[in-house]
Formats: sequence, C-alpha cells, structure tokens
Amino acid sequence: MEKDKQKATVKPETKLLSPKDATSCEATARMLEKARRDGVEIAIDRAAAMKPCPIGAESACCKHCAMGPCRLNARDPYSKVGVCGATIDTIQARNFARMVAAGAAAHTDHGMAMLDLFREVVNGRIPDYTIKDPIKLREVAESIGIAVNDRSVEEIARDLYKELERTYTQVEGEIPFARRVPEKTLETWRRLGIVPRGAMREIMELMHRTHIGVDQHYENITKQSSRTALSDGWGGSMVSTEISDILYGTPSPVLAEVNMGVLKENQVNIIIHGHEPNLFESMLESVNAPTLIEAAKQAGAEGINLVGMCCSGSEMMSRHGIPHAGNFSSTEAVIVTGAVDAMGVDIQCIKQGLAKVAQCYGTHLFTTNPRCHIEGAQHIEFDEHHPKVCTDEIVIRAISRFKNRNLPVEIPRIVNPGVHGFSYEYINYMLGGTFRGSYTPLNDNIINGRIRGVAGVVGCTNPRVKQDWVHVELVKELIKNDVLVLQTGCSQIALAKAGLCTPEAACLAGPGLQEVCEAVGMPPVLGMGSCVDNSRILIAAAEMVRVGGLGDSIADLPAAGAAPEWMSEKAISIGHYFVASGIYTVFGVTFPVVEQTKFHKLLFGGLEAQGLGKWGYTPDPYKMAKMMIAHIDKKRKALGIDKARERILLDMADRREIAAL
Repeated sequence: MEKDKQKATVKPETKLLSPKDATSCEATARMLEKARRDGVEIAIDRAAAMKPCPIGAESACCKHCAMGPCRLNARDPYSKVGVCGATIDTIQARNFARMVAAGAAAHTDHGMAMLDLFREVVNGRIPDYTIKDPIKLREVAESIGIAVNDRSVEEIARDLYKELERTYTQVEGEIPFARRVPEKTLETWRRLGIVPRGAMREIMELMHRTHIGVDQHYENITKQSSRTALSDGWGGSMVSTEISDILYGTPSPVLAEVNMGVLKENQVNIIIHGHEPNLFESMLESVNAPTLIEAAKQAGAEGINLVGMCCSGSEMMSRHGIPHAGNFSSTEAVIVTGAVDAMGVDIQCIKQGLAKVAQCYGTHLFTTNPRCHIEGAQHIEFDEHHPKVCTDEIVIRAISRFKNRNLPVEIPRIVNPGVHGFSYEYINYMLGGTFRGSYTPLNDNIINGRIRGVAGVVGCTNPRVKQDWVHVELVKELIKNDVLVLQTGCSQIALAKAGLCTPEAACLAGPGLQEVCEAVGMPPVLGMGSCVDNSRILIAAAEMVRVGGLGDSIADLPAAGAAPEWMSEKAISIGHYFVASGIYTVFGVTFPVVEQTKFHKLLFGGLEAQGLGKWGYTPDPYKMAKMMIAHIDKKRKALGIDKARERILLDMADRREIAAL
C-alpha cells in the first residue's frame, strides 16, 4: 500500500486545540505534536473535526423505528411528540435504557467468558491456567452459601461454577451475589421489584421494553434499567473480578510504573490493550520463554518489554506490577512513538483508528478475540485451550518488526511510579492485620471525623475534554477535604500519572486523612483495578455497612461516586448500578437528558426518594467536588456524626478498659 494511502491525515480546515489544552498528560501532548508533524490523525484531533449533535447529546431524538428518526426540541421538550406519540420522557428513558443494556451486556459477556474459562480449568480441559488463590475460592463460595469445610478445591470449584452460572441463565429468583447485599438495601430492591434474576433475562427484557410500541412509561422503563444495571454490578462484573482473582491471584499492593517512558528503545516492545486478563496472562509467559528471549537478542534487542494499556493493563499492573503506558485517550498516541513493535487487543475500548495509526508507523496491530475484528488489523485467534499459539506468534512478529525498524523512535522519557493493587481483601488486612482484618478502623475514622467520607472516582477519559485534568483536579479537591478516594479503570492511570498513587501524596490530603494515611502507610488514592473491578467498591461498601456505625443500608453511607470523563455505555451501566445500590453518582463531560423533564427529575432526585441513590452532573471538577462533599456531609448529619469527636490520646489503661468491653 502506498504511504499516502496509509496516512490517517489531519484535515487542514480543522481548528485544532493546542496540545496543552487537549491533554494534561505531557507524554500524550508530545506525541500529539509528533503525530501532527507526521500528518497522522488521532482521536483528539478527530474530536475537534467532529462536532457532537446537540439533539442527540441531550437524548431528544429517537431512531428506534422507520417512522423516524424523530427529533424533539430540547429547549421546549413538551411542545411536540414523536410520530408514534412518544413523549420526551419516554424517548429519553428508552435511550438511557439502551445504553444501560449495552453496557451491562459488555460486562456480562466479559464475566461469562471468565466463567467459561473457569469451567474448563475446573474440569481439567485447560492445563495452561490453574486456581492460584484457593483461599479466595473458599471465601467466594462461602459468601454465597456453598459448603467449604472438609472439601477439596476441585469440589468447591465445581459447585461454585454451577452456582455462578445462575448469574446469567436464571429466569426467576435472585442472582447469587444478592446474598452479599446489605439486608436493608436488599429489602428496598425487593420492595421496588428490581432484584436481578439473571443477566440474560434482564438485558433481553430491557431491550424488548424499549422497542417501538412496548413500554411507554419512563418510570417503568427506568425500573427495568435499574434491575439490569444491578445484574451488571452485582452479577456480571462481580463474577469477572472474583473468577480473575481465583485463577490469577488476588491483588495486593505493588509498585508499578506508568506513562510512555516505560517503553524501551533497545527492547522489543509489546503492548496488550483491552479488558480480558486471559490474553495478558498468557503473554506474560510467552515474553519470558527462553527461546523467544534468545530470538529477540539474535534480532539485536536487549530483551522483550511487555507493557499494558487501558483496563487489562490496569488489572495486570495491580496483580503483577506490569508497567502501564497510558489510558484510553493515549492508545493511539503511544504508537506515534514508533517504539511499539506489536499491540495485541481483545475487547472493549479498542479504537478502530488504531489500525490506520499502526499502519503509519509499521506497528503490528493484532486482534485476538472473535468478538472484535478490525478492518486493516491482523487477526490471530486466541484460544484458551491453546493460548500460547496466539501469544507466541505475536511475540515472534514483534521481534521481526524490531529487527526491521525503519522509522525514528521518539519516546517521552516520563515515568510515574505508584502503588496499586488495593483489593477489598487487602484493604481489610491493611486496616486490621492478619488476625484481626476488619473495616472497623475505616468506619471508626469516618465516625470520629478524621476521614470525612469515601468517594469512588472511576471511568474513562474523553477527547471532548482535556485528558486527565478533570480526574486530577477533582481528586485533589476531595483528598484535600479528607475524602478517601477509591479508583478503577482509566481514572486510576490519570491519577497515577499525576503522582497521587504514592504514600507521599498524603501531604496533599487534609489533616485527618493525612494522619490515617501516614499511620497505615497508604496513599490517599487507592487503585483497585479495571472497569469490572468497580465491583470491589460495591463489596467494600457492603462491608462498611456490615461492620456497623454508618447506617443499615448502602444509601446511608457518607459516600459518593464520580465518572468525570466518561465516554462509553459501560460507564452509564456502572453509574446506574451505583445509583441503584444507593450511591450519589456525578458524571462529567455531558449527560443524556433534557433538564427539568420528568425523566430528569426521576434520575436526579426521584430515585433517592425511593430509597436508592441519585444522579448528578457537572463538567466542572471543583463544582463536582463540592456536590460530592455536600452529599457526604448530608449523610454524616443524618447519621449524627457531623461533628468530629474530640481526639483523645489513649494510655495503656484506657486500652485495657476498651479491650475488656
């Protein structure tokens, strides 16, 4: 192919943002400048050329049948209806519901793939993967009522598979992990009729209801949206996280490097990008195979450098300390370095534009999953029964590309160290120790006012806003006000690049949170893994309720969530399962709703009145922080802990008296 045909060229008429206005990531800014010099277009510049549809952004249009598309006036939303008579509230509820269904389907399919792998491992049909954390296996099994005493790992694992399969296929009853939900929260779900039965049923029913001429009441549609989203958070996503831990090990804190400086000019650089850990785990073995290392050296390389990106990268960083090159908005920019010899991708958050950018720089782009092929990319099917057939081939092709590099390499020498891998289990251990692991110290420090509350700051990056900036500024404001922050996904990488994932970052926290961080030796920002690992936050919230002192329901907790730079339907599903679980959740960038409509009032207040959480929206990180802190303070006041207790230094006699109680 001729070189000019390979170019993903920047259109000359496009008014481009300066790199400093487009991203707060210095490495990405440098590569954006280089891409422009090279005449290569990446997502940041495509966003400048493609203005969003204002009607679609507010969800004021419907294209679900051939009588439309119907466009309503967002400025005067009740002035007309669709051809079928659908009101603005019905149209918005349907559009929102379809985003929830698509996002839940993505996580559910991911979780089911992990469960399929687990079944094959348990039945001895896949020798390349094993159960690496039998303790986690027993804990998960016991949490959903499976007997574990005096039983073998294999027996427990087979029963666990059968029980978790119900998460997807069950048509009546309650999903297995409903047992983990605090009783009062579960009572609310039962009263509202939103306890998930099985993920397949909930997604199917929600899609059916949004078809032309079926469900036409925004409240009823939203009810099923809640049920479907909960089947994601407490179902598909939670299954994926738990099975990944059982098979590959439960994360515990590990020092890992983030940013494009993790690439090595004198080594074969291989990036794995996507969401399923199976490919990455196999690749970890392939890059350490002596024969392939020797082949790399024969090609002139000093070795093979395996690097992660996006969510599978976050998972491997948290579990194994594998270096991480950047989040979603940097996935094309990293190829512009010219140093990437191969990028292997599986599912979710894979830009189609990667193929053209990879062609421009001679990088091998490999799709590996039957669910995700890309025109212009090479496909090497990944089969869990024979995983190294795929991963060894990717390494061999990467070595060949290294040997034949013919373009200059320009790597931004920026590396940001951080501590990652704060699983629910490790937080439990970190706070209480081996023999007295407990969330009680966390609750106690919230009650006494050292920690004001907890915030989950998660989600994507979006080229419609300055990359990473909203995440970083929001979290700085939160920790400054003594709010402990839990992180997952691309947000975690944004914070790591800003240096907020180290214990030393506690100096930026308020005096109470700083005191706790220094006592424990932890950062004020706890990285917990990938998108599906938001389920770790749900489990932590449930444990805070169980330990006591902070109410009887997740909705009682002084906690809030945010996705400051969201961009995907998965984010809407995640946000809604947090709202349905009882958490106030604020989104940035944009929100698919017309303000002051009945549907808007339901999401932003009506659900809370039902005993659930509620939505919030602002693109401003400082306003977002104020909204979240105000909600946390409201919950503290309702619990009667709005005034911090006097801090008393206990002597040994005091401690003996407490111990005797």
